[in-house]
Amino acid sequence: MATEVLSSPGFRRNPQYHLTARRFSGTVVVTFADAVLASTTAARVVREEGHEPVYYVPFEDIYFEFLTRSDTRTHCPYKGDASHWNVTASGDAEKDVMWAYEEPYEEMRLIRNYGAFYPQKVSIAVTPAVSKNLDSHWPE
Repeated sequence: MATEVLSSPGFRRNPQYHLTARRFSGTVVVTFADAVLASTTAARVVREEGHEPVYYVPFEDIYFEFLTRSDTRTHCPYKGDASHWNVTASGDAEKDVMWAYEEPYEEMRLIRNYGAFYPQKVSIAVTPAVSKNLDSHWPE
């Protein structure tokens, strides 16, 4: 049986809306109460009209032992339905620190099974990769 491809109702209504998901070249580390919740060199960055960039971390680079799925569900007409997770680490806890689109609309398939974190609830360190070509004008 073929899998149905979902098309974003947001893009159908507003095809000019600016929303992109791209591979990020660099490192993203997410911490909470001195515990590392995620660390990756395989992040995706989502840039959306009127919003700060959001870095999505692949599930395999997230330490789910600190996270528990919450009852919170949200919907984005461009990305789909999001599930949320709470965190408990180092004796501290916070609700809904991470969200993920496990079955996003086709247009946002690049963030399927990637989690994003609320920057007001955790610390997110983003370090872009340095191109070796930047120093090519310097003598060795």
